[in-house]
Amino acid sequence: MGEALVDFLPARRGQRVRDVTEWTPCLGGAPANVTVGVARLGAKSALVGVTGADEFGHFIRSRLAAEGVDVSGLRQTSEGKTGLGFVSLTSAGERSFMFYRVKAAEAFFDARDTAASKSMLDHATIVHIGTNSLLRPAARAAVKAVIRRRHDAGSLVSCDPNLRLHLWPEPKVLQRLLDQLLGLCAVVKLSEEEIRFVTSTSSVDKALVTLEQRGVLLPIVTLGAQGAAFRFKGETRRVPSRRVKVVDTTGAGDGFTAGLLSRLSKAFSSREGLLQASADQLEPMVRFGCVVGSQVVCKLGAIAGLPRAAGRVSMSST
Repeated sequence: MGEALVDFLPARRGQRVRDVTEWTPCLGGAPANVTVGVARLGAKSALVGVTGADEFGHFIRSRLAAEGVDVSGLRQTSEGKTGLGFVSLTSAGERSFMFYRVKAAEAFFDARDTAASKSMLDHATIVHIGTNSLLRPAARAAVKAVIRRRHDAGSLVSCDPNLRLHLWPEPKVLQRLLDQLLGLCAVVKLSEEEIRFVTSTSSVDKALVTLEQRGVLLPIVTLGAQGAAFRFKGETRRVPSRRVKVVDTTGAGDGFTAGLLSRLSKAFSSREGLLQASADQLEPMVRFGCVVGSQVVCKLGAIAGLPRAAGRVSMSST
């Protein structure tokens, strides 16, 4: 559940937005990126969310459908416009964003959308959420109701907040929301840059312990080129990432999440099932997430580098 955007990528790196003369439109928005990654890895995925009833909304819907993503829960509205993001890249592939999300359609997500997709949400092996479409109280209430229902049913819920603090007039509202949601999630993935806002510590190990104490079964912190750290049943482990030539870091975390969730969904169908696992069983799944994330950064954009099940996904560490 969450947003889908159109990302505009520059033709080459090392330019400021003002200097770019050629842009390429691509799928964007963390939840949408994850659905594509999961679909390419051979699992079934769907996106429940809202786009504008505009050309960019049609672009998103058609591109997602072409990737095999179920878009029956993706509503188009005239209440707002599809969000846009313009990506600038340093010569090393590090990205920064300039967003156009004034009265963005994604913010008009509400109980209409969760009600229309109730059967889909209730039968999903994993429900995965972000936070950037939850700016309005109606959106927050709708998502909280679904997550509470799925948690109480013993289902697996996953969250990657994918923090964009500039979207929130009052960031404390987001902190309160995360306090309410994360304890209902079996899996929570944060980047290293996000842990202080979410857990009030800059220590990866302490952040993982904090999330575990809140009730998260499998808390994870991604560490960029250093891989990822996760904690399960009181044990913290670190998993390295492959060494690759970085072109664009956009979507690396979404690729990680897609890889991890695709493996989790094949192995576990409930919180209880996950609780029966061991850290030894989960480590290869986290490692696979790192592999998928490392493939994403080898190409421009969040989608182009996502591997397909028919292709080779090398687990080599070099």
